[in-house]
Amino acid sequence: MGQKIKANASTIVIGIFFVIAAIFLMMPFYFMFLSSLKPGTEILRQGLSFRVEPDIMSFTNYNALNTYREGIYWSWYKSSLIVMLLQTGVGLFFASIVGYALAMYNFRGKKVFDIIVLILLMMPFEILLLPMYRALSTMKMTNSYFGVIMPYLVPSFMVFFFRQYCSGLPKELIEAGRIDGCTDYGIFFRIMVPIMIPAFGAMSILSAMNSWNNLLWPLIVLNQDTKFTLPIGLGTTITPYGNAYDVLMPGAVMAVVPIIIVYLFCQKSFMAGMTAGSVKG
Repeated sequence: MGQKIKANASTIVIGIFFVIAAIFLMMPFYFMFLSSLKPGTEILRQGLSFRVEPDIMSFTNYNALNTYREGIYWSWYKSSLIVMLLQTGVGLFFASIVGYALAMYNFRGKKVFDIIVLILLMMPFEILLLPMYRALSTMKMTNSYFGVIMPYLVPSFMVFFFRQYCSGLPKELIEAGRIDGCTDYGIFFRIMVPIMIPAFGAMSILSAMNSWNNLLWPLIVLNQDTKFTLPIGLGTTITPYGNAYDVLMPGAVMAVVPIIIVYLFCQKSFMAGMTAGSVKG
């Protein structure tokens, strides 16, 4: 009885802790939403605050997203969506194949590929900026969406994750597929991919977030304002000559929506993928 009471007490304490942590984590979003309802002049006059002022708060700022520089905000939004979808989709396709091959097959040079993946994981991205940009310039692919996603076609963190996930899958599935007459591609797409759904869900969320929030590489590659992604475009609203808080704050609120949608669709797979350590029989 005493152990049950202690277990219940510890559960309550842990629950309270996570509720408090969630409140602190949500405070920036609450502050951002409140600021999006206030006139930009009011933010400049009083600064950023958590005060609720119903007399000056309204949703009129969101109309500025359609009128600011002829609606360029939605061009930034479209660019971010295109880059996110391409980077996530292509990255998942190639990384899953490479990670699966490294985990399930034995071939000459396999250890070398494993070491290369680990080296790329440890190498800061900034070290690769100059050679990658020179390669893009040589191929005349700057200021293009492909140039933005090129370094992420086979992301090393995805390859490593899929490799570790597939290492826990029984290799007997491959033999069973071959007995049924499947080719190696058939085994992967028809047998392994359905089993790897939790891994795809986890990597979809992480890749989408990385792509959506990426600033440095798109800032280097893109030089046409209509092709800017949201992090770059929203950054241009703050200049030494004027601050467009009427666009920045509602634009930042709207920028959260796609990531929330991705998470809602993939959250079950995300949790399963993050906690995967065995295969159910």
